[in-house]
Amino acid sequence: MNPSLLLVEDTPSLSMVYEAVLTKAGHAVECAFSVSEARERFTKSKNKIVMLDLLLPDGDGMELMSEFIATQPDVKIIVITANGSINRAVEAMRLGAFDFLVKPFDETRLLSAVDNARKAMANDKDIPLGTDSDQSFQGFIGASKAMQDIYGMVRNIGRSTATVFVTGESGTGKELCAQAIHDVSNRKNGPFVPLNCGAIPRDLLESEVFGHLKGSFTGAIADKKGAAAMASGGTLFLDEICEMDLGLQTKLLRFLQTSTIQPVGATRPSMVDVRIVCATNRDPLAEVRAGRFREDLYYRLHVVPIHLPPLRDRADDIMLIASRMLARFSDEEGKSFSEFGDEVTEIFMRYAWPGNIRQLMNAIRNVVVLNDGPVVLPEMLPSEITMASLGKHNGNAPNTPFAAPLDNGKFTPINVSAFIGTPLATLEREFIEATIEFCDGSIPQAARLLDVSPSTLYRKKESWEKT
Repeated sequence: MNPSLLLVEDTPSLSMVYEAVLTKAGHAVECAFSVSEARERFTKSKNKIVMLDLLLPDGDGMELMSEFIATQPDVKIIVITANGSINRAVEAMRLGAFDFLVKPFDETRLLSAVDNARKAMANDKDIPLGTDSDQSFQGFIGASKAMQDIYGMVRNIGRSTATVFVTGESGTGKELCAQAIHDVSNRKNGPFVPLNCGAIPRDLLESEVFGHLKGSFTGAIADKKGAAAMASGGTLFLDEICEMDLGLQTKLLRFLQTSTIQPVGATRPSMVDVRIVCATNRDPLAEVRAGRFREDLYYRLHVVPIHLPPLRDRADDIMLIASRMLARFSDEEGKSFSEFGDEVTEIFMRYAWPGNIRQLMNAIRNVVVLNDGPVVLPEMLPSEITMASLGKHNGNAPNTPFAAPLDNGKFTPINVSAFIGTPLATLEREFIEATIEFCDGSIPQAARLLDVSPSTLYRKKESWEKT
């Protein structure tokens, strides 16, 4: 018999049904019908798995759950709730519950939840808590408090099978977060299958998620295994989940409730064992209010939320990430870069990085590919960053890429009204010459700032010298 399971359900008929199903599956079950009885039985036997109804006649199931977790942190608690109380179940997950069941649930869902809890219990001792330094974790780079909190959350929820909802701006590392959750979980030896819901045509998305049978639609020339089936035993990562069609959202909700899939063209469903991690760069609750995302699916998915902060909110990590990327890309490209100049460091720290980590990585790769070191200088940076650093964008203007205006003592915004009536050719010459002077005579740097080819500036200077 498997380790004993404590079943806390105050409705005798339901308790009998659950007990019969679990006993038939090989689980040793103890039953309790109230808070006081459950507390007494748990204290005596220290059950490793507890199925707990949150609505009990003599007390609050949520408080009882907190007691059990405080007494025995490794206990796996599966909460049971009615359909109208899903919010309580979600809160229970955040407080440490392993999983939740919404009445009415079938035999398959019941056994799946208990089997997952048993597997997690058996694998707890094998799951690493992370041996990375304080500056990195599972591919993340960052020593800020915001990132330390993220590392702690990933370590904690990795042991659970709860659905995780990752939010954050584009470029903050949502897929990296999903991969980290998988890698520290008891599913780490299973597949990690990512699927971008926004990159697949709507009419093909159902087939991509659930699969299809040969001949089920035009173009289905062979059976196709969907992402859900491929991820069985592991983790399915649904990126850009808010892009999913409402009709498919209904099928996804059924999949989450029953752990079964039905490929397009199939007549019978099949069971899969998958953990769901999803992500979006939108506000999912706002999508619910706008009618673009099902409310019941939102509450089913939004069990354990993780919000990844934008790079501008973790400024202490900018140069740490930049230095790591510089070393990595220099090694890959065979370049000699080893450090950033002081001006570049100032620019990086003042820039707001609207594209977040992805933009920072792309900027450094651009520098390494097009230049060589050992020091990264301002003229090597991509033009959008350099031009912003020179004050082309007002730091107080909407959508500015700068968190604050950069005052380096050289650039002063001009009042264009003073130039009205001046010939355009004269203005162009004066502006170009002023830019070249600002760049200490460097035409390539001036060309980068003006977003033109250096040959254009050389040609214009030559024509001016002839006049």
